[in-house]
Amino acid sequence: MWLIVGLGNPGDKYEKNRHNIGFMAVDEIADKYQFPSFRSKFQGLISEKIVADQKLILLKPTTYMNESGRSVKEAAKFFKVNPNRIVIMYDELDLAPGKIKVKRGGGAAGHNGIKSIQAHMATPEFWRVRMGIGHPGDRNRVSGYVLSDFSKKDQDWLEPLKWACARHIPLLLKGEMNDYMSRVAMDAPAPAEVKLNQKEA
Repeated sequence: MWLIVGLGNPGDKYEKNRHNIGFMAVDEIADKYQFPSFRSKFQGLISEKIVADQKLILLKPTTYMNESGRSVKEAAKFFKVNPNRIVIMYDELDLAPGKIKVKRGGGAAGHNGIKSIQAHMATPEFWRVRMGIGHPGDRNRVSGYVLSDFSKKDQDWLEPLKWACARHIPLLLKGEMNDYMSRVAMDAPAPAEVKLNQKEA
């Protein structure tokens, strides 16, 4: 059994924000594998289905980002999911737009959603799928940046990234995290890598 959590803020106001890329990724997984409609539970929205012979629970906390841990803790406790079977998908300022990194444990790097999960779960030993959104260049602009919508130009890398994250979920569910990260990066190269490849061609 696996619990995949997408982080974001609930409501139409935040739906297309950079901070909501975790919600977007989980929605893409639900669409690709035809999950049942999300229902309200555990202070969030959940859906369940068997994927690649594994029970997969998708969760989108509706507590707002800073209290995401309350929802994750409730779901993990109810389903008795071990931390090493919990995957958090979220936005990462310190990665270039379109980049993806998968790791287990570590610090929160200033991300309030991860801080909340660490506080409520009392362990950092869950998996993170960090999805790069880039940095505005000035720490004073960070809040406005993450709470603003992706631009039209961003869609060039955002759509392939969401698609690849969903497509290769079976690898993640087999515990093949490095292969998952590599295949996603291969299918959805970040913008700088696209330019580099074009120069090499």
